[in-house]
Amino acid sequence: MSEATGTSGDLEPVTSTPTTNADWPTIRDWRKSVRDTLIAQRIALSAEERTAKSSRIGQALRDAVEPYVGGLVGFYWPFRGEFDPRGVVGALRERGTRLALPVIVERGQPLVFREWTPGSLMVQGTWKIPMPASGEGVFPDLLIVPLVGFDRKGYRLGYGGGFYDRTIAAMPERPRTIGVGFELGLLETIYPQPHDIALEMIITEGIRSKI
Repeated sequence: MSEATGTSGDLEPVTSTPTTNADWPTIRDWRKSVRDTLIAQRIALSAEERTAKSSRIGQALRDAVEPYVGGLVGFYWPFRGEFDPRGVVGALRERGTRLALPVIVERGQPLVFREWTPGSLMVQGTWKIPMPASGEGVFPDLLIVPLVGFDRKGYRLGYGGGFYDRTIAAMPERPRTIGVGFELGLLETIYPQPHDIALEMIITEGIRSKI
């Protein structure tokens, strides 16, 4: 990664790391262990820590999305201690930007993005995450993607469903991508597989980096 600002705190090892030639089942099990640990660490952040870190992330994200004012931006509804992007994208909307949220239609299939406004009827989707109840699918110019973990090459550790990788690969035109999360999720590698797609930018409270 380049253009890094700030430092990346050391992450305690969460489990034994796979060898470089490890098979997919081994890597998958390792990812699950790392994922569970990072989510627990994220949820355990104190209110003061979360506020301070989120403020820095929010400012960097506001700067990064400025070129997309007036376009169509996909974002996420925060879940299990994720950074909350709604203040940033709400300000974008006030400046004429359209917003969209992901919908899981079927496991193993790409996400569908539906346009969202504060008046949209919402229902609980997978993992009880709110999503627009109806609407035609749209293709955002930019995706703001949540991170559980990430590595120095921009590969993302998510929740294990592969939804974002599958969605980005299936879109008629590849959107720009910004991964957003807390710096505690920084890993040396996630052991990327052929189906993993690197994000173009990573934003944490200590890093704003183009890959």
